[in-house]
Amino acid sequence: MAPMSSAPRLSPAQEDVVRRWFPTVEVIADLSWGLYDDTVVLHVRYAKGESIIKAGGRGNHHIGREIAAHEKWTTPWREVGRCARLLHVDRDQNILATSYLPGTLVKDHPAADDADTYRQGGELLASFHAQQCKVSEDYESRMDAQSIAWLDSDHRIDAITETRLRDTIARHHHEPAKLVPTHGDWQPRNWLIHEARVSVIDLGRADRRPALTDLARLARQAWQGRPDLEERSCPAMAVILGSPRLGNTPFCGRRSAPPSGPTASVTSRSRHRGIR
Repeated sequence: MAPMSSAPRLSPAQEDVVRRWFPTVEVIADLSWGLYDDTVVLHVRYAKGESIIKAGGRGNHHIGREIAAHEKWTTPWREVGRCARLLHVDRDQNILATSYLPGTLVKDHPAADDADTYRQGGELLASFHAQQCKVSEDYESRMDAQSIAWLDSDHRIDAITETRLRDTIARHHHEPAKLVPTHGDWQPRNWLIHEARVSVIDLGRADRRPALTDLARLARQAWQGRPDLEERSCPAMAVILGSPRLGNTPFCGRRSAPPSGPTASVTSRSRHRGIR
């Protein structure tokens, strides 16, 4: 194991915070993705056990979102042992520590092709969404404006697709939106599997959004060509999405045609985010 001084990209002030929380801390592994931002994720050992430390720079909003989600929304998952507990927080230094969850990422694991994984995921997500609901009159218009701003900036979307996205957004009717707690990056990369039980990690994109937005990545990635995975995910979600039948949910049971209306706008935004 490595000493704390070898921890990558933690500021001196953040290292001091960690040592205050865990005086005898040692780094077991650096779990940082290092893809899009400066978020640092460390698996550490301390006197009473193991912990996950997450930290970011001053402009990193993911840490604050994760702290807020743990404080307000993770109770349904913690009560059944499917989510870590928040141990320490220092908002000034943009850093947190949680308990350690045993397990392996579902992504690239055999569980990623197991329909029961998606059944468990659907039940966990439904319990998360069911906690609160708030109606917003301007959510859809704000999201469409944000999408147009992204399209007006530098990106790698081809001209034909960009034209289709702009046309879809222009035709999108802005109805009131029901906002619920959402994970924001719901996919096998943020699920752990341990003894056949699925747990949830990484709440850095959590926020209030329409429930269906948490299905966008699954619909475009995991469910493609795998109707069995889709069907196992959706029964629990149907209640939250306002449908008693699987086939009436915004994604589930509509494989023959692309989504339209608000679903198309959400899917367009998700696709845009993925290839910027």
